[in-house]
Amino acid sequence: MGRLTKAKLAAMIEEATVDAYGDEEQLVGLHTMIADNLETPFETEVFGLRVTVRSIDLRPGSGIVAICTHGRFRQAIGILDLPLPSPAPTGAEWIEAYRHWAP
Repeated sequence: MGRLTKAKLAAMIEEATVDAYGDEEQLVGLHTMIADNLETPFETEVFGLRVTVRSIDLRPGSGIVAICTHGRFRQAIGILDLPLPSPAPTGAEWIEAYRHWAP
């Protein structure tokens, strides 16, 4: 994933939040864009463990999270805390847009 300009990030945020009023609705719009565009499943490494990102969810109090599995274990990890593999999966630019938007 190449470095996105501030103008490109602003345009992506505008696209995701065009009909949203307030932070909660904007968060829902950004979640929708990430969930719709981020190619899952994909593998990444968290604390030295290989995990599979199965899906993206929106959780009260946690914001946008990645639902990760390792064997029989399942854990939600904040999408902004999730280390992305190299190369990043298709649609990962929406995570960067969310990072740019997040307070």
